[in-house]
Amino acid sequence: MRRILILRGGALGDFIVTLPALAALRSAYPSARIELAGNALAATVAVSRGLLDAAHSQHESRWTALYVSAPLPPAFATWLTSFDLILNFWPDPDATLARHFQNLSAPIFLTASAHPTRAPVAAHYCEPLGTLGLPITNFFYPLLARANARPPRESDLSALNSRRLASPTIALHPGSGSAKKNWPLPRWIELAAWLHTTHAADLLIITGEAEPPATRAAFSAFGTSAHKLPLEDLITRLTRCRFFIGHDSGIAHLAAACGVPSLLLFGPTDPAIWAPPAPHVTVLQRAPSLDLLGLADVQAALLPTLQGPGFDSRFRFDYPGHPL
Repeated sequence: MRRILILRGGALGDFIVTLPALAALRSAYPSARIELAGNALAATVAVSRGLLDAAHSQHESRWTALYVSAPLPPAFATWLTSFDLILNFWPDPDATLARHFQNLSAPIFLTASAHPTRAPVAAHYCEPLGTLGLPITNFFYPLLARANARPPRESDLSALNSRRLASPTIALHPGSGSAKKNWPLPRWIELAAWLHTTHAADLLIITGEAEPPATRAAFSAFGTSAHKLPLEDLITRLTRCRFFIGHDSGIAHLAAACGVPSLLLFGPTDPAIWAPPAPHVTVLQRAPSLDLLGLADVQAALLPTLQGPGFDSRFRFDYPGHPL
């Protein structure tokens, strides 16, 4: 296997859960050139770590030819046939894309539904690789802060964990890709005030394009803003954090991949499918809505962390002006 192309769309979280499949391909074919068409920004974390050799934006106009019945442009078809394997996770509701590859003589074409049918979600994207004789049982791939072409060693992760235990920084990400997956903002603000005031926690408030300026302003008194950071900068900041609190989101998957102990708040989505499958991730779920999750529930889940070194030892379930 000399050349491999992976078609994988979606946002940051969709890419992070594909990392175990990429790692399996790289391990099986260490000399192959592996390229991906998808979220080119998210894919930089795999390029810089040697899992991918190149990433192409899913928004390039050339890909639209795969979704119309007309023959592919000759140069595009020639480029596609230069690959030995095409692994497709793009939607293909009427099988137009698959028919194009059936008409190309060279590549092995493997596909899976764009929507997961197995839990955890990473297992779904690894499943087609069984056809190649690559049964995969590890559905979690850890990231390191520095670019690294080799898989992380246990010593690397142990060193990061030792530094993390000395840090008083807790990262909060109050957003996600969907409002229905979010804990109410007033409770997030109460949580931030409680952590900052009662436990002297150094808060890192992570926000992106989905969070309006008013949301960022609401947290300004409680910690440091990390707004729309470049991806590698965010990875570096996360690896220095003691803990992460967030939702079912791409940032949550990124934090888990950075090895940060995490508390994830789930509402309508299924954590068996969508939560990172790692022992350092804890899930609190209130279905069908996170409106049902109280502040005290989250505080109680944080008790073991806040009683550790680096935080104020006076653990209380209230702070001035906000009794529970």
